[in-house]
Amino acid sequence: MILQALTRYYEILLKRGKIAASGWSKAKVSWALELSADGSPLLLLPLQQEVQRGKKTLSVPQELEVPAPVKRTVGVAANFLCDNSGYLLGADAKGNPGRTADCFAAAKALHLNLLASVDSPAARAVTAFFERWDPAQAASCPALQQDWEELIKGGNLIFWYDGEPVTTDSAIRRAWEQHYSNSGEGKEILCLVTGKHAPLAVLHPSIKGVQGAQSSGASLVSFNAPSFWSYGHDEEQGGNAPTGTYAAFAYGAALNYLIADREHMRRIGDTTVVCWAEGGEDAYQDFTMMAMFDDEPDEGADAAHALAPAELRAALEKLASGEPADWPGVSLDPNCRFYILGLAPNASRLSVRFFWQNSFGLLAQNIARHYERLEIVRPSFDPYPTLPVWRLLRETVNLNARTPEPSKRLSGDLLLAILTNGLYPATLLTGVTLRIRAEQTVNRGRAAILKAYYLRNSRNESLKEVMTVELNEQSSYVPYVLGRLFSVLEAVQAAANPGINTTIRERYFNSASATPAVVFPTLLNLAQKHLSKLEGGLRVFYDRRIGELLARIHETLPARLTLEEQGAFQLGYYHETQKRYTKKEEQ
Repeated sequence: MILQALTRYYEILLKRGKIAASGWSKAKVSWALELSADGSPLLLLPLQQEVQRGKKTLSVPQELEVPAPVKRTVGVAANFLCDNSGYLLGADAKGNPGRTADCFAAAKALHLNLLASVDSPAARAVTAFFERWDPAQAASCPALQQDWEELIKGGNLIFWYDGEPVTTDSAIRRAWEQHYSNSGEGKEILCLVTGKHAPLAVLHPSIKGVQGAQSSGASLVSFNAPSFWSYGHDEEQGGNAPTGTYAAFAYGAALNYLIADREHMRRIGDTTVVCWAEGGEDAYQDFTMMAMFDDEPDEGADAAHALAPAELRAALEKLASGEPADWPGVSLDPNCRFYILGLAPNASRLSVRFFWQNSFGLLAQNIARHYERLEIVRPSFDPYPTLPVWRLLRETVNLNARTPEPSKRLSGDLLLAILTNGLYPATLLTGVTLRIRAEQTVNRGRAAILKAYYLRNSRNESLKEVMTVELNEQSSYVPYVLGRLFSVLEAVQAAANPGINTTIRERYFNSASATPAVVFPTLLNLAQKHLSKLEGGLRVFYDRRIGELLARIHETLPARLTLEEQGAFQLGYYHETQKRYTKKEEQ
């Protein structure tokens, strides 16, 4: 299903002129070698261009349409018209002259064979170049001397003739396309992707840009040893996944296009996430990126590419109810087929963390449910209306660590739970609980995760009763009341000892939430001493508050609290603390 969806998307992109046709691909090219009619090098043109990346200005190669490159392993394999200096000039800085000579010989044979019957000035110039060029004289060629040291470092080089890339010559393009269509290495098979007879793709394309994978690219489909073959498909290397050469090229081109699209690709943990709509409209991708991964824009955000928080939530609700929603300049259809793919590195291959496909309306519905579960009272200093996925993952790691990264598996599992409205992964709760115990801090993100996790995963109705947006003052659920009581006792201590260095939160929070029967008698005795330091109405207020909460506990203090009950304790503490701060701001 993944390969079929990507192949259909490739065909949509091709119709819109956003992607290269079969046999062609986009490549980063650093240099252009201008040839004369007799094949002599005239000029070496640098094709680097200045681009702004954040605060830095970088010099990067131009991206040009070139003949599809071969997939290289350890052997010698030449590309047509665009390659590094080792193949096209017979010279490089790798320090292996024997291999470099073999590379140039392979490139020479390929170009002379493919262009032998092509009658055009550009083709004749390239042919003449390979017939006359002597790699031993490359370093002394006047056209190459100025940038020689940079040229042989490995950037791609392309031939130019009469001020244009030779790849624009119509005769050369026809010759290459005919060669490419007849270059299937495998036997003819019934392609499982297109349902048509086609040459078997023995090697599948390399996918580039997945964080953690090889920079030269990794395979989504690969069988490089007999141990990976099964079901009798041992005659051809790619026989286990019979895919035609066209389908292999198409899905590879579409996936590389999606990963290279910085606006619509996100990296969460070690998972690279891409998405696309069946019809190819960018608006669906824009909406999904904002709804799932991005912080809400500020008032100065570009209205053509973003919605205000209230508008985004309204659009989510409309789509979730099956109604079209307005995006700047587009009407989003809830029935549109939508796809989300998560990839993770796995040595020289790629691992599919998840693949979700369904209607866009169902996606909006599941995202809306997720945000509804996360909804919790927000401190006044927190400027973010929503908690995107990366902020949730951030709450599970030690931000003071040298490399504060979430669990590699957690990012994919959490995304899949949101997409399918499934149970949240246990590793999410584990990560948050460990951070609360380590730091004795229950902030908005951690409280929201506790609330969402238990609302979705727990069957304890008493527990769900206190998983509310704001303080539930009517609840008598003992763990929740104890959390509230701890917050009040902390406030009493702070009022009695302003500026104290170590509070009861640092010393007793973990033990109070785990073994309240042991700790709370000590805390209540301390509270009486703190109350004696207060004067007038403040003392009466806190004394009454403590009494009200103790009156809600109609049983002996529990010796131990389960993990679920500790979650209720932590949420009660957060709710009570935020309620107190809210009252102070109102006053």
